[in-house]
Amino acid sequence: MSAPSKTERPAVAQHVAIIMDGNGRWARRQGLPRAEGHRRGVLALKDIVKAAKVRQIKYLTVYAFSTENWRRPQAEVDVLMDLLVEFINSEVSELKSEGVRLDAIGHIEELPARCQEKLAEGMAATRMGRNLVLTLALNYGARREIVDAARALADAVRSGQIETQEITDAVFSAHLSTKDLPDPDLIIRPSGEWRLSNFLLWQAAYAEMYSTEVLWPDFDEKELDLALDAFAQRDRRYGAISRTDQTS
Repeated sequence: MSAPSKTERPAVAQHVAIIMDGNGRWARRQGLPRAEGHRRGVLALKDIVKAAKVRQIKYLTVYAFSTENWRRPQAEVDVLMDLLVEFINSEVSELKSEGVRLDAIGHIEELPARCQEKLAEGMAATRMGRNLVLTLALNYGARREIVDAARALADAVRSGQIETQEITDAVFSAHLSTKDLPDPDLIIRPSGEWRLSNFLLWQAAYAEMYSTEVLWPDFDEKELDLALDAFAQRDRRYGAISRTDQTS
């Protein structure tokens, strides 16, 4: 992945990615079941989607369910799958009317059939959306994504479709599940953690990171603005010297 040219560098964050972390901790602090934390997390997502559209963010990608999340108790996994279906059922009409296109990355084919069907319906219903692309990372893991891309390129070399010397970072990116998305400008992680946790590892090469102690169910429009304000203050050098150093 090459550094964007000066003309490609956005003045504001056009692609915001969020690791929706802290639902379980939020529920524990409230003395509630973990499932209630996840439900409140869905409400937070609904609010942030609306806020992102108002702020003219063009791409919002959220880490909804990782490949590692299958290790959680089956009852919790079932709740998360049910919430996915409920989210699409309740929101698809508004997403469509607001010009928000629903998309997904990850191994969707391994999700329960009801989730696959509902996702397909939601994506089809909102396919004409042009104001915001909301991408749900579901059964997603960045390492697996990179391995999948490497296998696809190895097959292409073996079949003679491409020579090894033709493989560039751009070609590799084109074999990732995010091939239709620009790389994220800003990655937000609530709950005070700074780890990427196997999220967009390749795509995050030049992304700015923002962490807040606020847990995801409490992450609202105000918190999003704080993250966007912090992003606006960053000097995105892409390997070059800073603006301050250029004038000193």
